[in-house]
Amino acid sequence: MPKSTTALSRRALLTLGGTALMLASAPVQAQAQQTVKIGLILPMTGPFAGAIGRQIEAAAKLYMAQNGASVAGKTIELIIKDDTGTPDVTRRIAQELLVNDKVSFLAGFGLTPLAFAVAPLATQSKTPQIVMAAGTSSITEQSPFIVRTSFTLPQVTIGIADWASKNGIKKAMTLVADYGPGLDAEKAFKERLTAAGGEITGEIRIPLRNPDFSPFLQRVTDAKPDALFVFVPSGLGVQFMKQFVERGLDKSGIRLIATGDVTDDESLDSMGDVTLGLVTTHHYSAAHPSPENKAFVEAFRKAANVRPNFMAMGGWDGMHLIYQALKKTNGDTDGTKLVEAMKGMSWVSPRGPISIDPKTRDIIQNVYVRKVEKVNGELYNVEFATFEAVPDPVKAAK
Repeated sequence: MPKSTTALSRRALLTLGGTALMLASAPVQAQAQQTVKIGLILPMTGPFAGAIGRQIEAAAKLYMAQNGASVAGKTIELIIKDDTGTPDVTRRIAQELLVNDKVSFLAGFGLTPLAFAVAPLATQSKTPQIVMAAGTSSITEQSPFIVRTSFTLPQVTIGIADWASKNGIKKAMTLVADYGPGLDAEKAFKERLTAAGGEITGEIRIPLRNPDFSPFLQRVTDAKPDALFVFVPSGLGVQFMKQFVERGLDKSGIRLIATGDVTDDESLDSMGDVTLGLVTTHHYSAAHPSPENKAFVEAFRKAANVRPNFMAMGGWDGMHLIYQALKKTNGDTDGTKLVEAMKGMSWVSPRGPISIDPKTRDIIQNVYVRKVEKVNGELYNVEFATFEAVPDPVKAAK
């Protein structure tokens, strides 16, 4: 176990007054109950509330509305908690959910530091931790009880690097949020583009909290690369695009390419026509042309009065994973049995075919190359190419 994780584990035990036994016995107590509780921990206030917290909450509630509140003879109860996007708060809430509410699942985790904060508790209590949002590759390695239904940044980044190298982009700069997913995206893009003969002429890292892109974008203007590759987490794309235009980069001839976090479906239409033609790669678009997705988008719009984004998709499939695991265990909430039931599970999601890698507990899924286009007067990420059944490339290379 990494030193940092071990230290976090010790702090967690101290916070609980050394009552490791209380955590260890939580799933056993839950097993005897007829109600299965899911603790959904999300940033419901702060800068990531709308694009992450509210989207996942709406998707989870919609899934229960469509599939019922009982599985394998057990009643499902969803307990939603606001962690404000703060790791210490996330960890405290997880402790309370385990000890006081005796939840059988911990779920949500809008950002990587939040998922990391809870991993030792999931291990101690043997509680499945369903990561519905956070995208750093190494998250599932923090606990054998973590299973992910979102994506990893390397998984969705290598496709845009391949597309760039095949479309005349030889020199590129990278601009990423300075935390786990951003560093993953930066590394994956650099390695993939340079392997194809391209060159990274500059690397820029932006603070995650209260970012100001303007001074960094001036560096891009001065360097004049063929393209700028960008990753910022869901919810910050609007600010980035605003400052991109204010700096005149939309008219500079420098191509903007990105992961789909930048052109998040939840906020894309509000960014305006400056995004038209922007090429990204990602695992979900509200414009994905499948009957499953068309039904999902229609139901989500009616329930939440907004189009779903990729965070909603992670929440929807996370709930599906929980329901199907309970069916496989016949309602048994033993954490080890539930995780074993999840390994290798596959289904057709609104995003396309997906499965849970039995070795890594990470998601395997299609990654789509998309271009922002107008559809019936609204901006959408319209898919035009597919990389099929993509695993997390970092773990695949080990």
